[in-house]
Amino acid sequence: MTPNVFLRGSIPRKLRRCRINSPAQTRSALLLLTVALSCAAALTGCRQDMHDQPKFIPLRINDFYPDQRASREPIPGTVARGQLKDDTYFYSGKHGVILGNDLPTTITAEKDFDLHSLLLRGKDRFTIYCTPCHSTIGDGRGMIVQRGYKQPPSFHTDRLRNAPLGHFFDVASNGFGAMPDYSSQVKPRDRWAIAAYIRALQLSRHASDSDLEAGGMKAAAESKEKSETMQSSQPAREGGKQ
Repeated sequence: MTPNVFLRGSIPRKLRRCRINSPAQTRSALLLLTVALSCAAALTGCRQDMHDQPKFIPLRINDFYPDQRASREPIPGTVARGQLKDDTYFYSGKHGVILGNDLPTTITAEKDFDLHSLLLRGKDRFTIYCTPCHSTIGDGRGMIVQRGYKQPPSFHTDRLRNAPLGHFFDVASNGFGAMPDYSSQVKPRDRWAIAAYIRALQLSRHASDSDLEAGGMKAAAESKEKSETMQSSQPAREGGKQ
């Protein structure tokens, strides 16, 4: 027996059939080879160029500038969008250097301005941010004060009852004593709403009989006017019945 015959006899018949004989098998093999080469070429392009960009990272050293600071000062004379702050009283609570006692025109000149809605908004923000220290009635006996935090003064003292409205806005914006500022948590309009609600709290504890009578008469008149308006706006039913 020759060696070639011996080798053919020792190889299983199925393995001897594993040959590429048809055109379809040839095309499949070429396709697989093409895909493999494409993947290899794509992998060679996966470099770190997109990650290691020559960009400025805030508060990092950068050799491009003489002072080696990546974070730059704004260009003189430029104003960021939404930061013009042309109504200085709205953002400071002061007319010049004197604390004001009125609401800013930025709020009162709003198309749909309503004092009652502003007070409701102030009550909502006051409940969230102020009651832990000042309590719901403003006497400075909030829950964390009862657990050892330094007690703030009551809003119902003569000093704070006579304080201008801008005082409460200024304290909420810049802090005072042990109280931190809330300028990052509460927007300026909401700080004014809180200040207005504090004034309402003070009036609720120290209102005179004449104030109550005037307030009751005004509320009754408004309720009557609202009721008459609703009745007049209802369409007449058939048969003349309302």
